[in-house]
Amino acid sequence: MTHLFSYETFVHAVAGATGSGIAMTVFYPLDTVKIRLQVDDGRIPRSIPVLDAIDIAREEGVLALYRGLHSVITSLFTSNFVYFYTFHGLRRVLIPAGERSAVKDLLIGTIAGIVNVVITTPLWTVNTRLQLQGTKLKGGEHRNVSHYSGIVDGLVKIAREEGLAELWRSCPASLLLVCNPAIHFTLYEALKRRLHRRLGVKELSALTYFLLGGLAKCIATTATYPMQFIQSKLRAGQLNTNNSKHSLLMSVLELVRSKGMVGMYKGLEAKLFQTVLTSALMFLCYEEIISFVFALLRVKGAAAVK
Repeated sequence: MTHLFSYETFVHAVAGATGSGIAMTVFYPLDTVKIRLQVDDGRIPRSIPVLDAIDIAREEGVLALYRGLHSVITSLFTSNFVYFYTFHGLRRVLIPAGERSAVKDLLIGTIAGIVNVVITTPLWTVNTRLQLQGTKLKGGEHRNVSHYSGIVDGLVKIAREEGLAELWRSCPASLLLVCNPAIHFTLYEALKRRLHRRLGVKELSALTYFLLGGLAKCIATTATYPMQFIQSKLRAGQLNTNNSKHSLLMSVLELVRSKGMVGMYKGLEAKLFQTVLTSALMFLCYEEIISFVFALLRVKGAAAVK
């Protein structure tokens, strides 16, 4: 178990978490647009997501685009730290460097995704509420909820007022969505390995990392978007699950029937615009941070030998 708690695994986790935080900060208004389109049935998507952002800024002020930013960055940093640490730690323990493949990466990525979902779902439930807090949805579906001053306050109030299980209500949809980061990470690693072999180099350019991260995320997001749509509805408290045994499944089926498959892709343009750019920048930052830290360690190691 030495490798699971290695310094190298820790560096990968910090680099991934930091890269995701930087990328989300840059493109956060697009995430706000995506959430609004998913939960507000009265808001019609514009052809260009930036125009939706302009509409929100005009209606509610520019700061509305950044509502919940602090909590999202905190949760995103935590989530990606858990995911990157679990992925790289388990891969080092279970798969020797020369035996790695896309299938093995997909398996490890799925396990890392499950661990991440179980730990961080309550944080994302609060984040969705914070992003919608104080908004007036055109569809009129957003119920009146308590005012949350932050993540901790949201966790406490939801658990006290709606029950502890409410914090994990989107967990089933999120568990199905572990295939998203698993597909994303697997495609990224597979494409990177192929380019390394074809070009015969150890390091790729920053632009290449940016493009690979964006391409892999585009494929993963398009394939899993309906589940992300359901996930947002659950986190916003817009699916009536009551307490019956099959209520969640029935609510999801009713949503699919009412929206149709085309409706289940509402907000995809904004999601792709946001998530592809965010993921591309995240992997660029991640690779650059990893390269810098390990280069620094090599220099210090060489100096110590002398």
